[in-house]
Amino acid sequence: MIRSAQTRPHLRKALSQVRALARPAVLGLALTLGQALPGQAQSFGPVIRVNDKVITGYELDQRARMLQVFNAPGNPRDLAREQLIEDRLKAGAADRFGLTADAEEVEAGMTEFAGRANMELPQFIQALSGEGVSQQTFRDFVASNVVWRQVVRGRFASRVSVTEEEIDRAIATRGQESGVQVLISEIFVPTARNPQQAAQIADQISQITTVDAFAQAARQYSAAPSRDQGGRVNWMSASNLPPALRPQIMALSPGQVTQPIEIDGALALFQLRAIQEASASRQEYSEIEYASYYIAGGRSEDALSTAAKIRAEIDTCDDLYGVAKGQPEDVLERVTLAPSEIPQDIGMELAKLDDNEVSTALTRNNGQALVFLMLCSRTPEGVPDEDEIDRNAVRTQLQNARLGSYAEGYLAQLRSEARIVE
Repeated sequence: MIRSAQTRPHLRKALSQVRALARPAVLGLALTLGQALPGQAQSFGPVIRVNDKVITGYELDQRARMLQVFNAPGNPRDLAREQLIEDRLKAGAADRFGLTADAEEVEAGMTEFAGRANMELPQFIQALSGEGVSQQTFRDFVASNVVWRQVVRGRFASRVSVTEEEIDRAIATRGQESGVQVLISEIFVPTARNPQQAAQIADQISQITTVDAFAQAARQYSAAPSRDQGGRVNWMSASNLPPALRPQIMALSPGQVTQPIEIDGALALFQLRAIQEASASRQEYSEIEYASYYIAGGRSEDALSTAAKIRAEIDTCDDLYGVAKGQPEDVLERVTLAPSEIPQDIGMELAKLDDNEVSTALTRNNGQALVFLMLCSRTPEGVPDEDEIDRNAVRTQLQNARLGSYAEGYLAQLRSEARIVE
């Protein structure tokens, strides 16, 4: 059974990895495994229409149940709704290009997903079935990502080119003896109220080439706490950046801005202000351990005051267990993940922190919960010699990162143009 203490963490890790490969969706407070979903009567009638496609009550219940079993952070029903709407948008795009998910690729994706939970596919499907999740629900979840990759490659692959200079610059962040530090600025443009307008603003910001203009845009448009500093972030090690974001930033010249990246209800843009070699040796990390304590009230004065009080009273991640004592289990999450498995917004905040430092820049549950994010530790790994680095692999990483940016923008466009009726 998936409820077993041994199996459940593997499934949570598997979901984190798949979510990192796809786009981080709406995240929020995690539910414990044993809770029942509200309104879980299974209806086969349509409950949401997305253009000419429908989502049934049964599909919504099943996806929510699967996310609950995986212990995905966020309200499982809200997250299921967002994922299924995106699935229909992706399916509509695939229809326009005459694409369908290849059965062998879907089977391979399911097998890979199960393998990340240290299970064979039949064992994984049986475990899901024991928790009330059908095989078709799991298959649809994987198939949507498979066909979306086909759409993105077909539409944008010809626009993605990587120069040898860009490869050299990316390798420099991990292949040279000395470390590399970057000075960046950030803007997070909220998309909840008007996705189309947000996409237009983000596109204009991506064309900015001066630090002053970016700072002005940050003060005007950014939802991040750094807006008061013009979006400026202190020097940080390039190796601390989220793996998916690092090649995009390292491919910039000072003053240039990344393409918009959709992160938890916002379009994120990053400007490289400066780059330098550090005196300390560069270090890669195999795992990062961090804790997230959720405070009701979002960025309200009361919630921020509570966060400040907690920060003054604790020294390490272990102290958070005392803070959370007597509260629901899902109010505190402590995980150890590979850098590539960490959601990008969390990864970006962790990049700014040293061990036992705290960030309160993020929210979850549609802004209703403040995230008290604490870095517990980083586990270092060995660094390959330059001769051991596969330049083609670096090229592919850069291409995939840029394809991901195109994919996020295209999905935001599809959503802004869609007719969604509940």
